[in-house]
Amino acid sequence: QVRLVESGGGLVQAGGSLRLSCAASGTIVSINTMAWYRQAPGKQRELVAVITNRDNTDYADSVKGRFTISRDNAKNTVWMQMNSLKPDDTAVYYCNAYLTYSSGNFANTGTYWGQGTQVTVSS
Repeated sequence: QVRLVESGGGLVQAGGSLRLSCAASGTIVSINTMAWYRQAPGKQRELVAVITNRDNTDYADSVKGRFTISRDNAKNTVWMQMNSLKPDDTAVYYCNAYLTYSSGNFANTGTYWGQGTQVTVSS
């Protein structure tokens, strides 16, 4: 069993900052990539930021220079520091991980999602 738990969402004024956290737990062997997605009302879920197990990162153009993704491999945790927030950043943010986990005597890979955390930016 693998579980991703997010925290850190909330309500903030435009120009403010929030820091999202996501901790993965369970019979995890290793985590390849960790990422943050978001979904605004009436819109498709979109990739916001991704980080590999070698700390290579990539960002959506809309958040470059404002958001920073980081991770701690020993703690199976990923964070996203969000600065200079805009009303357009309002969405439910989801943590995502592509990982290897043990199941009995076997190792399997899979993609897991957190339950989502609401970020609301007021103008």
